[in-house]
Amino acid sequence: MASLTHDLVLAGLAVGSAAALTGIGLIVTYRATGVLNLAHGAVAMLCAYVLRQLVVEWGWPLPLGAAVTLLVVAPGLGLVLDRAVFRPLALVGAGPARTLVASIGVFVLLVGAAALVWGGGARDDAPVLLGDDPWTQLVAVVALACLVGAVTRWTRFGRELRAVVDNRPLAVLSGIRADRVAAAGWAFGAVTAGLTGVLLAPYVRLDPYGMPLLVVEVIAVAVVARMRSLPVAVLTALALGVAQAQLTRLHPEGWSGELLQAVAANLFVVALLVAALVLPGVGDGDALPPPGAAPRVPAGVWPVVAVLFALPLGFAGEDLTTAVQVPALAVILLSLVVVAGRGGQIALGQAAYAGLGALFTGLLAAAGLPELVALAVAVLCVAPLGLLTGWPAIRRHGLAPALVTLAVGVAVSRFVFAQPYATAGVTLERPAGFEPDRRYYLLELVVLACCLLLVAALRRGRTGRALAALRDHERGAEAAGVRVAGLKVLAFVLGASLAALGGGLLGMGVRAFDPDAFDPVRGLLWFAAVLALGADTLLTPLLAATLLVALDAGTHAGVAAALIGLLATFTGRLPPLLPALLPTDTTRTGGAGPKGRRHGRAGTGARGGPAGRGSWRAGTRLPARRPGPGPEPEPRGGPGLPPHGSPPDGPARGARRTITPPAHGRRHAAPAPGTTDGDGGTSATPARAGAAPPERLPGEGPPPGERASRAPAPGHGPGPRPPAAGGGRADAEGAPRSTGGPVVRAETAGSGEGEGDARRPGAGSWGGSWGGRPRTGPVPPRTRPVRPEGGRLVARGLRLTRPGGLTALDGVDLVLLPGGVTAVVGPNGAGKSTLFDCLAGTVRPTAGRVLLDGTDITGRPAHVRHRLGIGRTFQQLAVFPSLSVEENVRVGARPGPGEDAAVERALRLAGLGGSVRHRAAAGLPTGTLRRVELARALAGDPHTLLLDEPAAGLDAGETAALARVLAALAADGLAVLVVEHDPDLVAGIARTVHTMEGGRIVS
Repeated sequence: MASLTHDLVLAGLAVGSAAALTGIGLIVTYRATGVLNLAHGAVAMLCAYVLRQLVVEWGWPLPLGAAVTLLVVAPGLGLVLDRAVFRPLALVGAGPARTLVASIGVFVLLVGAAALVWGGGARDDAPVLLGDDPWTQLVAVVALACLVGAVTRWTRFGRELRAVVDNRPLAVLSGIRADRVAAAGWAFGAVTAGLTGVLLAPYVRLDPYGMPLLVVEVIAVAVVARMRSLPVAVLTALALGVAQAQLTRLHPEGWSGELLQAVAANLFVVALLVAALVLPGVGDGDALPPPGAAPRVPAGVWPVVAVLFALPLGFAGEDLTTAVQVPALAVILLSLVVVAGRGGQIALGQAAYAGLGALFTGLLAAAGLPELVALAVAVLCVAPLGLLTGWPAIRRHGLAPALVTLAVGVAVSRFVFAQPYATAGVTLERPAGFEPDRRYYLLELVVLACCLLLVAALRRGRTGRALAALRDHERGAEAAGVRVAGLKVLAFVLGASLAALGGGLLGMGVRAFDPDAFDPVRGLLWFAAVLALGADTLLTPLLAATLLVALDAGTHAGVAAALIGLLATFTGRLPPLLPALLPTDTTRTGGAGPKGRRHGRAGTGARGGPAGRGSWRAGTRLPARRPGPGPEPEPRGGPGLPPHGSPPDGPARGARRTITPPAHGRRHAAPAPGTTDGDGGTSATPARAGAAPPERLPGEGPPPGERASRAPAPGHGPGPRPPAAGGGRADAEGAPRSTGGPVVRAETAGSGEGEGDARRPGAGSWGGSWGGRPRTGPVPPRTRPVRPEGGRLVARGLRLTRPGGLTALDGVDLVLLPGGVTAVVGPNGAGKSTLFDCLAGTVRPTAGRVLLDGTDITGRPAHVRHRLGIGRTFQQLAVFPSLSVEENVRVGARPGPGEDAAVERALRLAGLGGSVRHRAAAGLPTGTLRRVELARALAGDPHTLLLDEPAAGLDAGETAALARVLAALAADGLAVLVVEHDPDLVAGIARTVHTMEGGRIVS
């Protein structure tokens, strides 16, 4: 017994040593480049083949062959990958998802190349490099780990490596050659991969598909080490290797015994699955990068596609039998269009769902169900399994969803498809009446057409917009009211259902269940094919399925993988194939109303009246823009936008427009002597109407393009105020508020008051409803009252501690009152944006509370707070580039009868009511996108508006127009909180100014 234990320990150390080498290489590569290299296993396989070719085929001495393989071929391959694939991605700032896709492309490319050169068969004559003594391997692994640790800790290169890992841009500014560090990381990672391959090759099956997948499984040791700690990775690998070897002593009986033996033989797979599901994710940021403007499929393409797919009905024999696989595979690939193309999630386990669909169909049919009924029930059984991958993706970002989907695919393959207890004797037959190939192919075409129509319907309407928003900018989508968690689950469940449907059709088409057809490597190939051809078009699954089946059947094995891998490798540098060939849909129509009529016709307001008649609140009417002859002027970057250097709106030459908000929008109550105001800060404006205006900073003039009128609005001058009309609201002093809107005046120099304004370039810019000939006098009263006691947002003792002990917020108290603008200023890193995230629900504070009208909403997520009336914008633009301007705004609108009117009002107020509303957001200038983001927040009918640096990227004219809009919004009763670095803007609009430093409000 002791001898057996000793032998098993030695065997486990040998396996653990190879796994530790993989972990060391992955961690060093990740720390030097930020890339989770899934191609590590493919590099290991290629080096093992090269050593065998040199020693076995060409007769080289083993030491010479090993030296050439590990010191020339392996590092050379790493340097080629760095220079040709990953360095260009680093130069363009590609995130972890894009580099992961590129590494998958490299994986598929190398697997295909190996299959082309050496064939797909297994080889069992690989040379043994270090002999059979596991202690030799263990000593080599430990020595290598110690060497890497010493280099990274005590050498200049190690210091440069740590600097690049901590902050690559800052390291470059400090004179560190980050490219050299990355190249060294890739070369070292390739050497460890090659050493892993040559050590494992004598003991496992050396083939282009098995060994890469085996090395992928041991990624678990690097994930457990959080891609950081070499000692943790080495110890984990050795422990798993020894435990896996010891479990082979168990021989239970029955199907449970077979399952336990499968677990014992695949302990690294179990570790990968547990680590991916439980441990924190690797990397950060959103999943797949959003596409640009959506490609538009010309109307004549679909009839051509239909004819081409109908051509196999005229085939016979083997050609028709091969063609039967195409529609079924297209349905499987369509599931990736849903998950990856529309949902923006990385899905590497679709082969598992397809195989389960085929397996369940065969088992249910064998139990007596008709084949079509068995297929439908199998789809229903597999669909809930999509939760297994969808649930971890709900609140986890970075590469966690990729690892989870990969782990699920590998686990299903190892524990189900490869086990006789699950697949022995399973056969599939075609449905009754569809046994001939031609009839079955016709059935597949009908199913494929129905699936295409389903996905096309999903892409349209509110759900389609929400999915596109989720893919383009997850935080922005949630802040706009999108239920991100529910949409992710929907995408994964629907993707699993389509994959199961396609897998069942594929199994019935070939009349057998083939586990190799649903291998995880094939799942990576499918994912790479969809990404390389374009994941956001319905033509992709049709073309990809045709290419994969045709190339595999008509050429040598590996041609399809090599071609797809080559395309996927350069996905980060070149656009996907189909979007590059198809015309871009840069002009898109808005959504349709309840009766199918198209909204958004340029030149009409919410009620079909003249442009500029719609306002923010229903019933609040802003000055109309007088239409001029000729077409609407083209903007800088798009219709409705001013050319560079032109004022965004306002009267014509010599005319100066001013907006005088009602009294409650311009002033506030002074605090009692010795106290602070209701916002917890010092009052920044006079106490009473008629008092002196707020003192400006030295040398500060009025906001550009605007001069505040000193004339009080009717009913808002000094003296007693009239009682509030119905729906009026008391101000901070308890006096009733007037319901009058903003007052707009024009001060004209010379003749021609307002003349030519409608023809002026830029008349459709910020606040298009503010342009043209301004109307004097008060705006007519609203037709509906402002919310009573409307939406008071209060923060009490907010505290947030980041991982690592950094305190981002330290006891912040803030009160936002309706009808005024509150500004928060301070240096970068003071905690201003973090405060916004806590108020908007994007981040939950460690301590403290957020109250809305006295109700604790601290635990409410961002999409719920949006529905409660809290809108926000972001410091970094959070628009959805694949949607049109109007669709962007419509994402933020509340569903219901008033949705169209709310969208119209928001578009008009932001000056987006012209033809620009139909343009795709991708490529529009920053000023326009800032307006799009603000309009989206306003479309949700908020009572509180949180604006994080709204003037960032705007010129002086756009900033002045923004100030006018914010003043009007505050006058309309909104509570506006602004984080801004522009002192002119802050002084011109804010009634209260708070200063933050070190996570605290200091004044």
